[in-house]
Amino acid sequence: MANIILTGGGTAGHCTPNIALIPFLKKDFDNIYYVGSEHGIEKKIVTENGIPYYDIPCAKLTRKFTAKNLSIPFKVLSGVRKAEKLIDKLRPDVIFSKGGYVAVPLVLAAKNKKIPVISHESDLSVGLANKFTAKYCEKVLTSFKDTALTLKNGEYVGSPIRRDVFNADRKKSLEEFGFDGSKPVILITGGSQGAEAINKVLRESLDVLLKKYDVLHVCGKGRLKPELSKKGYFQTEFLSAMEKAFAVASVCVSRAGSNTVFELLSLKIPTLLIPLPKGNSRGDQVENAKYFQKQGLIHLLEQDSLTPESLILNINAVYSNRANLIKNLEKNPVTDQSPRISKILSDRAKRNNL
Repeated sequence: MANIILTGGGTAGHCTPNIALIPFLKKDFDNIYYVGSEHGIEKKIVTENGIPYYDIPCAKLTRKFTAKNLSIPFKVLSGVRKAEKLIDKLRPDVIFSKGGYVAVPLVLAAKNKKIPVISHESDLSVGLANKFTAKYCEKVLTSFKDTALTLKNGEYVGSPIRRDVFNADRKKSLEEFGFDGSKPVILITGGSQGAEAINKVLRESLDVLLKKYDVLHVCGKGRLKPELSKKGYFQTEFLSAMEKAFAVASVCVSRAGSNTVFELLSLKIPTLLIPLPKGNSRGDQVENAKYFQKQGLIHLLEQDSLTPESLILNINAVYSNRANLIKNLEKNPVTDQSPRISKILSDRAKRNNL
């Protein structure tokens, strides 16, 4: 009997790649468990997929020193102790970490319990939690070739992509959003947290955009504006079935979280990326976006240059250039690497049972 623990949290980006792996892991593992934070978004996502969920205390790691950092060692120690008890209870043969601060105590506990850990880094540069835990992992799998070269135990594999994103029915999805299909659809999404800067400028641009496009706007929790109800404009806080939005999108305007970008590229959706600026993050989204821009796979608009005029101009440019973008994506296809990653985990679990 082979068991595996998945971990990763803090944002949906640390969790959804694990969800992509689950159908493949079920072929080789008798039991799949998830360890996350008590109140993180990962709890809802995981439980909706029918995977047993356990939470541990964890502390968010930050690069800048604050008074809160003084409590981090104590929270991490508390998390490690609970994680050790969970490892004793669940008896995993291997642990797979997608990073985020919740992964730190579990990886440290695994080291103490001599359980092999394999992690995965989705971004071009390594996140803080993955950077900290890398030395305790047998391998750090990466979505980008260049990232693997920066790690002693790095191995390039690509990105896991949810099978669901390929399966939505366009006609039914158009009807669900209230579109008749006579206009191209612009999908605007700011990721699981929404993006107020994009929301504001989009809404200031609506009257112009709606002359040419229908607009599907995933605006983030608490950011709906019911008073802006207009024909051809559908707004929602969150879509658990993003595949429906992808199915109708002629162009997507998105932040540059790597998981979403890899899904968009795999679907060959012409995309305008507006990355979260450095300062609001560690700059990973800017790095991701510039990497794909250099390959001619996306268009890039920096948030500092975001205005109603620039948004409209860039959306029109992406739509006009869609044939070239799709051609470039066909030359550089992005494919789901879930089967490959699952096999790496399965092979490691088998070696642990020898």
